[in-house]
Amino acid sequence: MLGLVVHEKELLELQYLLKREMEEILLDLNDERIERVIKRAMKERYRILFKLLTKVAPQSEYAQFAVSYRREMKQ
Repeated sequence: MLGLVVHEKELLELQYLLKREMEEILLDLNDERIERVIKRAMKERYRILFKLLTKVAPQSEYAQFAVSYRREMKQ
């Protein structure tokens, strides 16, 4: 286990970066040109980023990604 001390501005930036990266992954998962193996790796990365987001953001901030997470992981 690791601890991290950040200022409020840094926390907001971290949340923003995580959400932006997760949105990009969701867009790429819908791209039919990307191979299944690559998509599997992208889903794993999304899972990791989502867990990170749940640790640094309030539930209202990551709720939309939870719905997307469930929908995309079923495919």
